Amino acid sequence: MSIREIRYDLLVPPRVAFGWGRRSEAGEIARGLGRRAWILHGSRALERSGLLSEISASLMVAGVQAIAAGSIHREPEVADVDRTAAALRTKGAGPGDLIVAVGGGSAIDLAKAAAALVVDDQSATVKDYLEGVGRDLRIRRPPLPVLAMPATSGTGSEATKNAVISSFDPPFKKSLRSDLMVPRAVLIDPELTVSVPPDITAHTGMDAITQLIESYISRRARPVPRALALEGLEKAAPALPAAVRDGSCRWAREAMAHAAFLSGLALANSGLGMAHGVAAALGVHCRIPHGLACALLLPAALRANRQVSRAEIARVGRALTGKTWPSDDAAADAAIDAVDGICAEIGIPRRLSEVGVEASQLAAIIESSRGNSMSGNPRELSDAELREILEEML
Repeated sequence: MSIREIRYDLLVPPRVAFGWGRRSEAGEIARGLGRRAWILHGSRALERSGLLSEISASLMVAGVQAIAAGSIHREPEVADVDRTAAALRTKGAGPGDLIVAVGGGSAIDLAKAAAALVVDDQSATVKDYLEGVGRDLRIRRPPLPVLAMPATSGTGSEATKNAVISSFDPPFKKSLRSDLMVPRAVLIDPELTVSVPPDITAHTGMDAITQLIESYISRRARPVPRALALEGLEKAAPALPAAVRDGSCRWAREAMAHAAFLSGLALANSGLGMAHGVAAALGVHCRIPHGLACALLLPAALRANRQVSRAEIARVGRALTGKTWPSDDAAADAAIDAVDGICAEIGIPRRLSEVGVEASQLAAIIESSRGNSMSGNPRELSDAELREILEEML
């Protein structure tokens, strides 16, 4: 009998606190990371609701000085990172400080990138550190500690070692990546997501589901992330439609926050695939929100990969449906049908033309799809094959 070697690394945040209402613990957790907190946020609704003031008060009660460091309400661009890092340096941010990021993936990614650049003096622009577009610089020094508090349930950025940064001139969407960038602490209070509107709930939730599925079938998939991905899919399949229908539904918001965090752990340790590779290109060439792009592409990605990943997609189908199927073929069909059904229920468009993609843009989209995410896709896709898939989606 042959024995296959089991060998893997697992990268996770050092501390994770999860639970409804646990934002009250922000000060206690921050106190273990620093004495002065720069707060970056990404939600006007959180400002209006008073929740940001509540978090600041928790910091101050714990003896941590709270300082507003700005906000972002779209996916971060190179200029956003450069400007934020420069402002923090000018204001004296340094040892003994931390950054508290409250918001969706955009705010957390901006915080992680700024935390790294504020202490790394190799270049004044994040572009020089991004994969494939700059000077290929690497983060050499430990960033300022980041306390990540997600206020959407989608990107899983609170669990990852990278920050996704965009540019529109020239067009690219690339990662700043380092093991040092994993947030030092994560505080997930699903109550923070209650104010997220239905369309953003739908898009971010499908981002999480796409990450769970793609990390499970990735050619770089690892055993622990796979187990976490199945757990996340079991929770997310019923919860996402419920959260879209009723944003105040506690069990749905808790399940989606849990699934999104697991999706971050899974992608950080196993990689992604075609849907995320093309979604990044749709973001920079067509300005399609990332979660919406992932949702559009996921069914096509499952069909494209079915031939080489039938058994894995079958296990996804069993997790999504909670049913026992008579064969892998039947379970793989169920996986694709389940994803199609969720997308239809939450109002995801089914064709690229519905979100403004034109045939004339496909060449640029295909070229920009080649990156870290696409390299994890289980099936090698030529440019011609990818074009055929996208043309069928127009």
